[in-house]
Order: sequence, then structure tokens, then C-alpha cells
Amino acid sequence: MNMQDIILKKRYGKALSDEDIDFFVKGVVDKSIPDYQISALLMAIVLNGMDDREMTELTIKMAESGRQNDLSYIDGIPVDKHSTGGVGDKCTPLVMPLVATFGVSTVKLSGRGLGFTGGTVDKFESVEGFNVEVPMSEFPDLIKKCNMAISGQTPDLAPADKVLYALRDVTGTIDSIPLIASSIMSKKIAGGAHGIVLDVTCGHGAFMKNLEEAVKLSEAMIRIGKLAGREVVAVITDMNQPLGRNVGNVIEMQEVFEILSGKHISDVENVVCALAANMIMLAGKNEGMSIDELIDECKVRLTDGRALEKYKELILSQGGHINSNGSPIYVDYPNECMRISASQDGYISAIKADMIGKASVALGAGRKVKTDEIDYGAGIGFYVKAGDYVKRGDALCALYLGSKHTEDEDRLFEAAEIISDAYEYSDIKPDIAPSVIEVLK
Repeated sequence: MNMQDIILKKRYGKALSDEDIDFFVKGVVDKSIPDYQISALLMAIVLNGMDDREMTELTIKMAESGRQNDLSYIDGIPVDKHSTGGVGDKCTPLVMPLVATFGVSTVKLSGRGLGFTGGTVDKFESVEGFNVEVPMSEFPDLIKKCNMAISGQTPDLAPADKVLYALRDVTGTIDSIPLIASSIMSKKIAGGAHGIVLDVTCGHGAFMKNLEEAVKLSEAMIRIGKLAGREVVAVITDMNQPLGRNVGNVIEMQEVFEILSGKHISDVENVVCALAANMIMLAGKNEGMSIDELIDECKVRLTDGRALEKYKELILSQGGHINSNGSPIYVDYPNECMRISASQDGYISAIKADMIGKASVALGAGRKVKTDEIDYGAGIGFYVKAGDYVKRGDALCALYLGSKHTEDEDRLFEAAEIISDAYEYSDIKPDIAPSVIEVLK
């Protein structure tokens, strides 16, 4: 085959054959196709799209380009959950123990944070002793212990996607539904799940900025799932403001423990329980309950102590340390260094999540480049959310740096400047989008 012919075919809007896609993916992995030709085909796909067969074939070939996780040791249907990214997204450490109370086992391969979205692996790594580099060979033992295992993504999982994503990031070819959908689904299929629940975030702090884009992406991934023999549910959630009351690593894990200990934070609960209920349904462990009944039951178990006990099992099973009261011991602790005050009277009409994410990176809670070291204690805690009324001078949020770090005024003032632009005010009480906007199957 000739790569130039494949590029020209897509340039003129024709569909690629399965053989074309197989040749392309193999050439990406073995480096027989140069970056400039890969980039040319990616741009042609951005401009002319892909049909469902093409998207699915690209997904499957990327999933098959490396090692595939065999979850046959799980009792029942293996399910997984994936988020398209957000700010303050602490769902995974809540969803995993919650579904475990229903007998649902989860193996989670998660990433680190880069840019303004936080990373689940970083959050778990903020717990002293917790091992986030677990080889796949140890997953069955962890599942026997507590029904849960979480680890960083291995380099041999969908390696073709890693190459393509890196090139898309620097060639202006990120914004393509077929490429986004196949990238996400290839990792989920390679991860071994048969049932997949997608948290498709929508708004300022998400890749999909509006509901129309979020629906298009969701429907594309659902169609890929059907053609690939996977059952997929997409839960579209609001990311116009940060999820919950805290953004950071330790500070979010502290919020997780508070919720599991009985504290009610409605937006987090709504998203977590919608995701969990659909995972339980796909796993066939709903115990005769309808989806609405299951969501209600999840809300009970999330805060009545049952999910908390499973959470402690998860922390201990991977080497994490806990206090006598059951709370995790962290590698550092947040130290409040500054508060941001309201600049005027009025209702908070927006807290732009992307800007809050950028501010948390400025504080040191995230990475601008992969080699950046994280300040695990850094973060932002919110006193008010969108829709609340404030008076000029009222505290909006607090900025934290890790107690092991010397106070850095440059970091604090950079973050404060970004945050001041993240807040918008209104004289009229605004309509705030529900935390769970739509569920698609």
C-alpha cells in the first residue's frame, strides 16, 4: 500500500477501507510512516470526517496496537468509567467504592493531570504509601481483596493512540469528533471493559464547550461501542464551574473522605450516583432496581458508611496509610495562604472552570509540562458557587499551598489574578445548569 494514496483518498472525501486503516495504524506504531504523512492524514480526517465503520475500525486497530487487558477473572460483566476531563473531578475515588458495595468490580487505568484538568493518579498518589504503578499481573489479587484496582496507564496500552494524540496536540488536529471518539474508545476497549460509562463533560472547563458538541461526541462513542460489541452509556455533565467545593490533589481527596463520611455536596453526589448507577446496570448487579431507584440507593450508600468501608479497603490494598479514624494520611497538607473577595454585590453567574484549573496549575497543583513537579497540598477551596448571592468583600475562595512548601508570593498572585477573571456577576439570579444534563444510550 502507498500512504500517499491513502492521504489523497481522504483528502477527496472518500472512505478509507479497513485495509487502509490497518496499514496506517501499523505504520504509526512501527514508525514506517513519517510524522508529516501521519499529520497530513489527520488533517484530512479533521476536514472530511469518518463514517461509523471507519471510526470503529480505527478504534479497534488502535486498541489492538498494544497489550490488551484480560478481565476474565472478574465475576460478571467487566465495566469501566471514563471522564473526558474536568476541574474538581473527584468522581473516580467515589464511584469505585460505591459500585463495590453492589459487588461490581472495577479495574481503573487512569492518567496524570496535564494542563488545567486534574489527574486521578495524582490524587491517589497524594495518599502516603499508595502505589499507583501496579502491574496488570497483580490486578486479580487486588480484585479478590476489595473488588477494586487502580493504576497509571501502561505505555503498551493502545500505543498507536499515544503517537497520534501527541501529533494532534501540535498540528491543530485535536478538534475532530472521529479522532476524539476513537482515541477514548480505543483505550477503554484495550482496558478490557465490556460495559463502558462515559462522563462527557460540557462547558468552560471541558473539551466540549456546548451541549451540541457533547451530544455529537457521546453519540459517536455509543455507535463505536455498538459496532465493537460493547455497551456504552454517556452521561453528559456540567463543567461550567468546578465540580464540588475543592480543586487540587490532597484537598480533593479530603473532600472525598468528607462525602463518604456523610457530608452532602449535591453536584458531586448527583454526578457520582448517575455514573455509578449506570455502571451497576451494565454489570447486571442492580438487584431488581430501576435506574431511578438505583440512583436513590447509591445516594444512600455513598454517605451511610458502606462506601467508606470499601474506600478504606482500596487505600489499604495498594499500600496507602490511614489514621486511627480511617482517614488517609497524605504526603502533604493544604496551608491557607490567601483569600479572594467579591469585587461587587450580586449573584455569582459564572465561575469559569477552565480559568480555575489554570489558577490551580499556577499554584502548583497541576503541570504545565509533563516534567513539572506537583505541590500536592496546593489547591483552591470555594465558599460560594454559581447562583449564590454575595456582597462586595465576601470571601469567594481560599488559595492553598502545601505546608511543606515555603510560601511563594509569585504563585499566589498569579493564581489570584487568574481567579479574579473567572468570576462573573449578575443582578438577577442566574439559571444554573443541572450537574447531570442528559444521559444517552
